[in-house]
Amino acid sequence: MHTCEQSIFIEGVWEPALSGSTLAVKSPADGETFNVISKGAKPEVDRAVAAARKALSGTWGTLAGFERGRVMCKLSALILENCVELAELEARDTGKPISQARTDIQSTARYFEFYAGAADKILGDVIPFLDGYQVMVHREPRGVCGMIIPWNYPASMFGRTIGPALATGNTVVLKPAEDASMSCIYLTKLAHEAGVPPGVLNLVTGLGEEAGAALSQHPGVDFLSFTGSSEVGTIIQTAAAMNHVPCVLELGGKSPQIVFADSDFERAAQTIVNVITQNAGQTCSAGSRVLVQQSIYDPFVELLKSKMSNVRVGAPSADLQCGPVINKTQQLKVQGFLDRAHTDGIEVLAQGSMDESAGPTGYFVRPTLLGPVPTTHELAQQEIFGPVLAVITFEDEAEAIAIANGTNYGLVAGVWTENGARQMRVAKKLRVGQVFINNYGAGGGIELPFGGVKRSGHGREKGLEALKEYTVTKTIVQKHD
Repeated sequence: MHTCEQSIFIEGVWEPALSGSTLAVKSPADGETFNVISKGAKPEVDRAVAAARKALSGTWGTLAGFERGRVMCKLSALILENCVELAELEARDTGKPISQARTDIQSTARYFEFYAGAADKILGDVIPFLDGYQVMVHREPRGVCGMIIPWNYPASMFGRTIGPALATGNTVVLKPAEDASMSCIYLTKLAHEAGVPPGVLNLVTGLGEEAGAALSQHPGVDFLSFTGSSEVGTIIQTAAAMNHVPCVLELGGKSPQIVFADSDFERAAQTIVNVITQNAGQTCSAGSRVLVQQSIYDPFVELLKSKMSNVRVGAPSADLQCGPVINKTQQLKVQGFLDRAHTDGIEVLAQGSMDESAGPTGYFVRPTLLGPVPTTHELAQQEIFGPVLAVITFEDEAEAIAIANGTNYGLVAGVWTENGARQMRVAKKLRVGQVFINNYGAGGGIELPFGGVKRSGHGREKGLEALKEYTVTKTIVQKHD
């Protein structure tokens, strides 16, 4: 495993930051430093972008799609072969339970498997036109792609962004989150081992305000992908606009779970609690608002209370339902929401319990169910990014839709009802990028296009839609006699 001397990867070579500066890698479970990474900045980004630009016209640029796919298949296999070590590293770096980390590593391998199969199926079009003309529309790679990924799912995000970028023939400069870079370093090592040529995949570790800013502002970047907060997304998009660079932004969410009176109470309640406690609620698509029809409020909330009370929080090795949040800053942020809710008189309906493995120096937060919450309160409007679930009531379908759409976000929604007509009516009226009916999350849904509207961002990742984002069309008009 590479430490501070070897955590930046440019043109096939591991190296330290030119400044010699490093960043501590801390475990969220105990707050202890267990590694260090290089603190790269603009000089490293400049060299990485130059390497990626050079690689575009090198071997990678001339490989047939099926040949790129074969390299990606090798990478997928290597990820599975190293799943145990990768999962342990991911769990230690992010704090998530080991079984969740293992699932994330498996999904990372699946991303490369999926996009490997798509690499030789990126098709163009022939357009009927005037007599004597042949019109073709080609899809070509964007070029140098800058990837800025978050700390909540670093390994999975590695696959989600780099998979479609490589499949379509692009080259990449990756800037992982400073709070969780270790699995990305390991995966980059495996990509090199799988045969990804030097310069095609480059990695620069460092701070967002230094390395991330340099990448988003770089005139040599042709496309940007960013996942994170809406606030930082605005900064990224503004920087990209200065160079007229297109970008995909997957930003925050305040996703509703709408529970109607005719729903399957048991299935809905268990799924809703699982979703908000999974990854300690640090998921953009987490269903953090549960909208409950007034006529079933008491029995359904009682069931939610029972489910939430059974959640246990502990260290990754304990493999419980919930681990710590990523760092002290996030812990204080989540606790601030809970403290203000108490001041505002919002009742704590239920909380999970701390396992003995949840030591005092870890960044643990008790999963909390609060309600009823007014629709204008910050608990109902702002992304908390922690295991906090707000209960909101509604009377009828129209009010449920109005409340669900009544935030600045629009990423995902869950609809719980056995009425088929209502399922489709509500789904069509929700202003979000994904709607799940009587389920939520679909096991990661690698094949399912994902992205938001409003302040949840724009563009689509996952599935075949992502291939369109990482390519640009060229129309060729040929006149013949």
